[in-house]
Amino acid sequence: MPTSSAHLHDDRPTKPAMWRGLRRRCPNCGEGMMFQGYLKVADNCPVCEEDLHHHRADDGPAYLTILIVAHILGFVMHFAFVHLRPDPMVLAVVLTIVCVSLSLYLLPRLKGMIVAIQWARRMHGFGAN
Repeated sequence: MPTSSAHLHDDRPTKPAMWRGLRRRCPNCGEGMMFQGYLKVADNCPVCEEDLHHHRADDGPAYLTILIVAHILGFVMHFAFVHLRPDPMVLAVVLTIVCVSLSLYLLPRLKGMIVAIQWARRMHGFGAN
C-alpha cells in the first residue's frame, strides 16, 4: 500500500514546530532553549536531547528579517511623511531606531522558525530518529 508524504510527517507536525521555533524553543519538546547565545543554535536540546546541529539556516533568517522590516518601515515611512510631516531628521532617527530594534528582535525568532521547519520536514540530517 503506498504511503502519502503527509503520513511520513505526522509525527513531526510543521505548524507547532514553527511556533516553538518562533519562541526560540526546541522544535521537538518546546521546553528547552534552541539557542546558546543570540544566534548560536545549541547542538542538542538541554531538555529532550534532540540533535539540533544539523540545521542549515544560512542566510534565510536575514532575508526574511529584511523583507518583514522593510515592508513595515515602508508603510510607516509613507504614513508618517504623508499624514504627520515630521522634520526629516526626526523621521530618520526614529525609523533608524525602529529598524534596528525590530531587526534585532526578529532575527533569532525567524532563525528558530527556519530550524524548526527543517526539523519538522526532516531536512539536512534531521531525518534520523
